[in-house]
Amino acid sequence: MKTLKIGIIDLVCKGPNNTLWAQTMHANLASIMPQVIATWCEQEGCKVTLVSYTGKEDLTKELPDGVDLVFISAFTQAAQFAYALSNYFHSRKAVTVLGGPHARCYPDDAVIYFDYVLGFTNRGIITDILNNCSRQQPVGIFLSAAKQTIELSSVEERWKFIEPTLKKAPLLKFVPMLGSVGCPYTCPFCIDSTVPYQSMNFHLIKTDLQFLLTKFKSPWIAWHDPNFGVRFGEYMDAISEAAPPGSFRFVAESSLSILTEDHLKIFRKNGFKALLPGVESWYELGNKSRASNITGEEKVNRISEHVNMILRYIPYVQTNFVLGLDSDSGDEPFELTKRFIDRSPGAFPGYSLLTAFGEAAPLNLEYQKLGRVIPFPFHFLDNHSAMNIKPRNYEWLDFYNKVIDLTSYSFSVRALYRRFKATPDRTPKWMNLMRAISSEGYGRLRFYQKLRQKLTEDKALRRFFDGESNEIPSFYTSIIRKDLGIWWDWLPKSALFHNVNAFMQKNPACS
Repeated sequence: MKTLKIGIIDLVCKGPNNTLWAQTMHANLASIMPQVIATWCEQEGCKVTLVSYTGKEDLTKELPDGVDLVFISAFTQAAQFAYALSNYFHSRKAVTVLGGPHARCYPDDAVIYFDYVLGFTNRGIITDILNNCSRQQPVGIFLSAAKQTIELSSVEERWKFIEPTLKKAPLLKFVPMLGSVGCPYTCPFCIDSTVPYQSMNFHLIKTDLQFLLTKFKSPWIAWHDPNFGVRFGEYMDAISEAAPPGSFRFVAESSLSILTEDHLKIFRKNGFKALLPGVESWYELGNKSRASNITGEEKVNRISEHVNMILRYIPYVQTNFVLGLDSDSGDEPFELTKRFIDRSPGAFPGYSLLTAFGEAAPLNLEYQKLGRVIPFPFHFLDNHSAMNIKPRNYEWLDFYNKVIDLTSYSFSVRALYRRFKATPDRTPKWMNLMRAISSEGYGRLRFYQKLRQKLTEDKALRRFFDGESNEIPSFYTSIIRKDLGIWWDWLPKSALFHNVNAFMQKNPACS
């Protein structure tokens, strides 16, 4: 095998972006797998350049001239940006590979624009690509291992790729780590719902933590596990054996069922500063919160008490909700969330609109069979810019009126003041405020208000929402053009569209 010049691009965002939030936090959103692939490629003798794209880098200059192979990692919201980049690098005779969540969710669409598209990826697949580095167009090849690999590079091995990204973060610097893959829960809308849970090597976790203490006095570490702490005792043993209490500062996404008071005492002792549990719904999906048999007002009371208890031990808590589930109807789910905000003022509410990501979950087959999936461009499938499922129990205007009302309530001056007062530490206070006044709070509110206005005035957009037309409304194409900037000219025009029923059409049980 000749020595290949390889570029790896980790798309943290979906286009050029120079907002304050992007400058402050995007470098902390880097993914682990691009760093692992960079390490594997170097160990195979390749010359590797990795770019964690935070929105301000010039990708026409970041990679060396004459690059042979370009790996791009993308979430679905960055797919159209990734397609434009693939077209650009094809024009420079490079072979292109797509990995990340979009490749798993929409492989049949991605192979139109990439030479290789990767599902579950292990070192053997990467080695095969390096040995057979050649263009595969007009239709690329989808490659996937039987399951997710847990044989990943150590933090020390990939440090040369971690460090340059951390230097882009001016304030907080989070090192990404992974303690497990897959998920023990079966939330039907989740990409990990059918992926078996596997924990990483706990000895490697321990040595990774010890290595970070050679780089930072008190490192910030963000666990990328879908649900951190399932094997709680072994996780905590690895952390406590790595260094004395207080040596690390951790952020993790975990389920309420794990966050018992006894566990929270250990979390606090071991340096956990932020936890992101999923509430999801007041009517279903209660297994993650040990509330499978209660709903409605009773569940609000139970969860609120639990979250307030967490806040006595952990200074920053984000509670995650999914809006528009089929179990929701009328005002009640939104009003119950308002009551939760009042009763747990210290928790930051994270809202996602129900979204079906291609082949991500079995439930998506049902949505496709019922004709409920709307062909929003990938650019808007970020869990809040578009809900690509027709709501079962709401008309569109009614739904967005309720979303606007809840968002306004959640980020009102009163709510911000109560959240500020209920948050004990300076850094969480700052994070809550920044998130509220940036694109996540006020920015989303302005977008929803503009969209509501368009739904009343723009007949073409309304027909699109109602499934009467598949033509992408100009409201959305103009946003994509603006967001992509110079990369709009490299986006294949066909890439604005995708087959929303591809999963169903290739599934024999649904034909």
